[in-house]
Amino acid sequence: MKLDRQYVEKVWGRDQLPPMFDPPAGQRIGEVWFTGASDEPLLVKYLFTSERLSIQVHPDDAHARARGLPSGKSECWIIIDAEPGAKLGLGLTHKVSKDELRAAALDGSIEQLIDWRSVDAGEVFMVPAGTIHAIGGGISLIEFQQNLDVTYRLYDYDRPRELHLEDAVEDAKPDPYPDEDLAQRLSDADTQTLGDGRQFILIHTNRDMLQDRRRWIIPLEGEVSAEGGACRPGDCLLLDAGARVEVDGRVLIGAKP
Repeated sequence: MKLDRQYVEKVWGRDQLPPMFDPPAGQRIGEVWFTGASDEPLLVKYLFTSERLSIQVHPDDAHARARGLPSGKSECWIIIDAEPGAKLGLGLTHKVSKDELRAAALDGSIEQLIDWRSVDAGEVFMVPAGTIHAIGGGISLIEFQQNLDVTYRLYDYDRPRELHLEDAVEDAKPDPYPDEDLAQRLSDADTQTLGDGRQFILIHTNRDMLQDRRRWIIPLEGEVSAEGGACRPGDCLLLDAGARVEVDGRVLIGAKP
């Protein structure tokens, strides 16, 4: 099944998207969601930023379920384009206590505490729930995530939006981001594992894989042929176990572990 696109306006979005998309005119689109049933455990998005997002955190499964939510939100980012000087914030420059994190969020010094890094197309970051993070302006990325639309903002650069300081501090891991375990680049290998397999599997490949389970297929280049037609970059397929596709190019394939 080819999933429908849902265009989501954001204050940090853009009024122009790549030509493979067809957004409504006159809106600043920040996210493109590929929607099926609302109870699917995983979700695919494209994000397009013109300015920086809040400094934020998502709950893990345990914290989420304690609040009556169905799951936490771990995610994986695949950078598809970045303007010169574009940056991501991932983790902190050094470990702090929860009290120090709260104080930094309140006085704004958290901006200097975040580990900001320049990014390029082809970089991949696994972002486990609890990771303090912020996406800067001028970045286009694919996000493969647990299907939970809950964000706890620690800091938002004096924008007039709600913060969620106590939940964010409780859920945050106020540590440096472990690059050696969670950051990599897309390669030319036949098969490259991107998702860590705890909440989901995500594979970068040039072939059909994970046929034994329900899976999301995201074309990166070339074409994917399945029952019902062809899909190209900017599309997303959701296939039942046993369904087959023909891959001519590179794709991301994601599924539950």
